[in-house]
Amino acid sequence: MSDKARDLCKARVAGRISRREFGKRITALGIGAAAADGLLQASYTRAMAASFDWMKYKGTTVKLLLNKHPYADAMIADLDAFRALTGMDVKYDIFPEDVYFDKVTAALSSRSSQYDAFMTGAYQTWQYGPAGWLVDMNEYLHDAGKTAPDYDFEDMLPNLRASDSWSGVPGAPLGGTGAKQWAIPWGFELYSISYNRNIFDQLKITPPENLPDLIEKATKITKDAGGPYGVGVRGSRSWATIHPGFLSGYTNYGARDFTVADGKLKSAVDSAESKAFHELWVKMIQEAGPKNWATYTWYQVGQDLGAGASGMIYDADILGYFMNGAGNKEAGHIGYTPIAPNPEAKGPTSNIWIWSLALSNFSNAKDAAWYFIQWATSKQHDMFGARKKDLVDPVRASVWADKVFQDRIAGSYPGYLETYKATAPDAKIYFTPQPLFFNVTTEWAAALQRMVAKEVAVSEGLDQLAATINRELRDAGIG
Repeated sequence: MSDKARDLCKARVAGRISRREFGKRITALGIGAAAADGLLQASYTRAMAASFDWMKYKGTTVKLLLNKHPYADAMIADLDAFRALTGMDVKYDIFPEDVYFDKVTAALSSRSSQYDAFMTGAYQTWQYGPAGWLVDMNEYLHDAGKTAPDYDFEDMLPNLRASDSWSGVPGAPLGGTGAKQWAIPWGFELYSISYNRNIFDQLKITPPENLPDLIEKATKITKDAGGPYGVGVRGSRSWATIHPGFLSGYTNYGARDFTVADGKLKSAVDSAESKAFHELWVKMIQEAGPKNWATYTWYQVGQDLGAGASGMIYDADILGYFMNGAGNKEAGHIGYTPIAPNPEAKGPTSNIWIWSLALSNFSNAKDAAWYFIQWATSKQHDMFGARKKDLVDPVRASVWADKVFQDRIAGSYPGYLETYKATAPDAKIYFTPQPLFFNVTTEWAAALQRMVAKEVAVSEGLDQLAATINRELRDAGIG
């Protein structure tokens, strides 16, 4: 690197010149965009190393348990930067999601020291944290000797930080009094509509604005598009069926999963708001969903959109993003739009899923593993994943404000940023945190399957479900 290029990189890292000015001056030196970006990334790494003793655990190996996901792929692609910064090595095991969470639970429940850190969702921490299986990250975040001065935890979007933070008291708010930081946000997803623009153009229909409109247009696709069905949503007997588009729409209709009074929980799935929403959701699946809906997970919902087998999905924004990429039949044909399912609602109320990184309480290398988590959730790695890979819903406000990232998404995924901006303001976890989350949501998914199969009427099915949940709450001493 020439002295002039090095000085330019230092000036950019220090914030003395703008991104635009840096680009203009580095180009004048005859350095292309890719090379310039590499030089700048190296300068950021040197700046990190200068401000903190990143080599403190040189020679240590950190062991990770990872879910197979593009966010994990982005991290793996950047591991050489971590090795160069810290002198540490990283080993990992990676599994598909249908077995991943079982692997995590088995490792933690057996108090195994095999893994130091792992990927998790916020819901899982409601079980793992109070059980004593996780380290409270607050002890690291507030220790200047263990956390780099430029880490800037406050740069992470506030609803994400709060969603990984809970006191362990059933019904207590996320991020509330006495909350422990059970995990650190790493990448997330919102829930909106991704749709096949070719099918919509063919039928001369516009993207749906609310749930009744969605049902009408999805039904038309099923009848008139010549093969594709209308809308893909998840349907397997799993918590994963309840938390994406379903809970987002449920919340938009004013429904809640529980009421909380005097420290006790009571199911609210039998409320009038819940029944009104369920009637529409069940109708949508019956009239315009896939024939084998009860088997559908994230993977089937996405694959059908990418293959042109469905007209749209109400699921993760990032799932629509991935299906618009290379290797999919409909790549380049996917559009994005926000949705407020309730025609009377002021705007979307998206639930969120957050892939986070947590530290096992049984690790023999906790401090070194914290260095890894700190690096993997840093501004520098978040920027790398957003600009260079598919970490398309980054957790940091500074990365969302980055012009290079914005231009990349806007250029290849029209409508994605606009949909995110319309959906993000009220996006958060809308479940009530409580230790029976997985029992309740699995029962809920099973009840939904029975309603769709017409084995039970919606109102009756929800009354039965509420009774079952309330009995489980009483047995656990929290209802």
